[in-house]
Amino acid sequence: MTQQLQNPRPAATGPLVGLRVVEMGQLIAGPFCGQILGDLGAEVIKLEQPGTGDPMRVWGRSLPQGESMWWSVVGRNKQSVTVNLRTPEGQGIAKRLIAKSDIVVENFRPGTLERWGMGYAELSAHDPALILTRVSGFGQTGPYSSRAGYGAIGEAMGGLRYVVGDPSTPPSRVGISIGDTLAAMFAALGTLSAVYERTRSGRGQVVDSAIYEAVLGVMESIIPEWVVANYQRERSGAVLPNVAPSNVYPTKDGAWILIAANQDTVFARLATAMGQPELATDPRFNSHIARGERQQELDGLVAAFTAEHESKELEELLLEHAVPVGKIYRPADMLEDEQFLARHSIVETEHPVLGSVPMQNAFPRLSRTDGTVRWPGPGLGEHTVDVLTRLGGYTAEDIDTFAGNGTI
Repeated sequence: MTQQLQNPRPAATGPLVGLRVVEMGQLIAGPFCGQILGDLGAEVIKLEQPGTGDPMRVWGRSLPQGESMWWSVVGRNKQSVTVNLRTPEGQGIAKRLIAKSDIVVENFRPGTLERWGMGYAELSAHDPALILTRVSGFGQTGPYSSRAGYGAIGEAMGGLRYVVGDPSTPPSRVGISIGDTLAAMFAALGTLSAVYERTRSGRGQVVDSAIYEAVLGVMESIIPEWVVANYQRERSGAVLPNVAPSNVYPTKDGAWILIAANQDTVFARLATAMGQPELATDPRFNSHIARGERQQELDGLVAAFTAEHESKELEELLLEHAVPVGKIYRPADMLEDEQFLARHSIVETEHPVLGSVPMQNAFPRLSRTDGTVRWPGPGLGEHTVDVLTRLGGYTAEDIDTFAGNGTI
């Protein structure tokens, strides 16, 4: 069904092998950045609050045997170290680990690290090459910087929520935490840019990724459309206005299939597949503009055609005519699809409680130094002793003291 990873703790082979990351913070926006870096081979040491850890450990609609599937993914390829960052002792431990690292990733509210004496000025005083990646709702500057920033708010202010959904309903959300993950991806991109620049200057810097700006960054041309053309994008459901046919269509067996045939040559091929080649030269549909003006009418014709066919038969027919087509996939479809299987898009890794757990692979793919999924989210504090002795230089007596006073 999926590629099995034979060794649950293999050595990293990705392009970031040799980089060490200390991840602080919790939930999604910062940790997903850490996940990306870890997938690509970096050593990621995640600092977590003793006793509770990252709330992602208990998040998710389904918790088989009390284990969060979400944590298995966002915590993968990381080492968990418990340390109370709100105490001087815990801050001292963190500083020791950071002194041996290349990158720090955090997503606390702006000003938190500074209150702990761990701002960039302090952390980089003895290591000017340190890169501090900061993910927050509104960025580190500006009048909103001190506000609590959540992904949903960033999606709203960045313009995404307004254009998602059907025009007959209030603004909707995408079915995943897209604001957080976009901010994390921009953070990872900025981090790698800073790593590259460091090879020339020898100096680190602060990477400042704001959720609302990450969302705004993928909003295409909404700003110039409004300012220059006085055009406001609205919710349009499954279609892009005036681009047709490009929609989700029903099939005889109750499935949904997406067809994107809005270009002239592609529409001609679709018309042939429909057994109605004359549609391609019909003045109502013979150009991109004409099809856009009659979008609803054309979608009705295409839907009537697709509803006469089983989804598999329809997909094969359209592929024969080189028409872009794809089923609306759910996890069960992904696990059986030959493209997913051929590229090992889903892999299995060994979980200490649940056994073999499938999840998405590390992306993107690299031809020589591909990233890997080496283990799922670790147990809370699983690597505390190893990391503190190996990198922190602490003795067994030190660790016993820290454990006794609640520092770790």
